[in-house]
Amino acid sequence: MFGYVKGAFTGAMRSKDGLLVAAEGGTVFLDEIGELSLDMQAKLLRALQEREVRPLGATHRVPIRARIVAATNRELAAMVETGTFRKDLFYRLNVVNLKLPPLRTRKEDIPLLAAHFLERLSRERRVKYTLDDDVLRTMMSYDWPGNVRELENMVEHACTMGTGPVLSVGDLPTQLQRQAMEARRAVAEAAGAETDALDRVTPLAETEKKAILSAIRILNGDKLKAAKLLGIGKTTLYRKLKEYGMADPLNDG
Repeated sequence: MFGYVKGAFTGAMRSKDGLLVAAEGGTVFLDEIGELSLDMQAKLLRALQEREVRPLGATHRVPIRARIVAATNRELAAMVETGTFRKDLFYRLNVVNLKLPPLRTRKEDIPLLAAHFLERLSRERRVKYTLDDDVLRTMMSYDWPGNVRELENMVEHACTMGTGPVLSVGDLPTQLQRQAMEARRAVAEAAGAETDALDRVTPLAETEKKAILSAIRILNGDKLKAAKLLGIGKTTLYRKLKEYGMADPLNDG
């Protein structure tokens, strides 16, 4: 963050500007500012107050000409009270405060964010990914405890695990698949469907598991042949077995 000069330590073959100086005329984004140690907080405070830094090993100071933006998911005011975050640094950073609500309280943003992540992945992988209606409904009913980062990871997971450009509920992480199943059950019960009839419906994931394990048993453990007959890739098969926690499915009871 503060840079160093040539010879400041073993391996310092040349001088290097720190991030605060290198951002000349731009913006430095300090993510997860609440995770800084107290020692690092003191160094950052000094740099922000004096608008200059002294690189490691240097005898001179270098001015900072950059805007500082910090972010955290912690309550810094509460950390100040407990002594885990410096009060003076808190007030130095808290010039303009923007509080972003959790994703669960602004679900109208979910389709837009998902479309943005899909567009980026489509460009990177040269595949035009889209979401089917069930996926979007599942996303809208989920509370997203990990907020936008969790949504981004979910979209990337679905694109990676999906077998085609149209992503379905089966491509989602396990917790969202459970959410979808519970939502379908709730809708069916609200429509007057009998609970015992619902209980007779086997979840798709369970049917898939039985089909995979059955094929491996019938083929005496030949996973490559089982994958071919099931119409899935060997990587997908091994991933599924790992999810089931079965190193040797032939001995699974």
